[in-house]
Amino acid sequence: MSAVRPAPEHAAPAGTPAVPSFAVIPGDEVKNVLEGREKAVVEVVEATYRLHGAGRTVNPPSYFLRFPDRPSSRIIALPASLGGENQVDGLKWISSFPANVESGIPRASAVLILNDPGTGYPYACLESSIISAVRTAASAAAAADRLSSGRPRPTRLGFVGAGLIARYIHTYLEGTGWSFDAVGVHDLSTDSAAGFRTYLEQSGAAGRVTVHGSAEELIRNSDLIVFATVADRPHIDEPSWFRHNPVVLHVSLRDLAPQVLLSAANVVDDVDHCLRAATSPALTEDLTGNRDFLLGTLDDVMAGRVTVPADRPVVFSPFGLGVLDLAVGKFVYEEVARSGELRIIDNFFHELRRHG
Repeated sequence: MSAVRPAPEHAAPAGTPAVPSFAVIPGDEVKNVLEGREKAVVEVVEATYRLHGAGRTVNPPSYFLRFPDRPSSRIIALPASLGGENQVDGLKWISSFPANVESGIPRASAVLILNDPGTGYPYACLESSIISAVRTAASAAAAADRLSSGRPRPTRLGFVGAGLIARYIHTYLEGTGWSFDAVGVHDLSTDSAAGFRTYLEQSGAAGRVTVHGSAEELIRNSDLIVFATVADRPHIDEPSWFRHNPVVLHVSLRDLAPQVLLSAANVVDDVDHCLRAATSPALTEDLTGNRDFLLGTLDDVMAGRVTVPADRPVVFSPFGLGVLDLAVGKFVYEEVARSGELRIIDNFFHELRRHG
């Protein structure tokens, strides 16, 4: 590895495109760039939703690598291409191994590859578990703000699932101006619930923190609810728990039974992506044979093409778009490059002449 310096390009004959150098951005640098930048990252995410809604992205279906001998684990590839001023192509490669939690390490790990749209050459590899968590949290914060318009602003926040994603969503809500009188926590793991409660209390701005013994108790006592679990099938099937019309950030996608979604106004990030892979919206489509239960996308809400009713629960179910990872990853790359701290791998590309 070379000394830390800005990225050069490999020399190329006149008139031919230059091959970019290859940089590695580790997790500590990613964290340093993103920490305290919640409002800026939410702006990046909202701008990306607008580009996606305008058809200026390419976001194929995610590809799932599953293992017959490890059925709870998977690795997902999210290829994508982002247009606009910050054009970039790339791939997020993210694993989910729930058994890691029992060993004291995070469930998910990830890398993000950024490709030059001119030559196709990859020019950066970023540690991406933080980027993935941040883009998820920024999306949730944007949705909470947009979907609360036209109804009383929620003051009681509840988390079903108390892992890393819940922590990032809390950080992004507070970092974008939210404050709460009370925060509730429910997790099947008492250790996780207790640990998250300690984190919330130490954050200093959480309001009263309560660990609830059941999901029903938490839901009935919250008007902004975050589902951030590892559930692989619906476990919440009672619409009456949502009669107080909360805003629901259904980040983990598989917690709510179809009858809950059918009683709510439903917003997704992308219709075709969200209605696949046994998500709750996909199960609802299978049950009804149509997509009439969907109100629209978050971009539709932002653009004013649809109005969220205030007299029903509203559920945001984001599948998680690869273009969001690219946008946040490009933001990180440009900030590190601007600082002159890129770590370049010398001679990463060796065969640079077609005929030797």
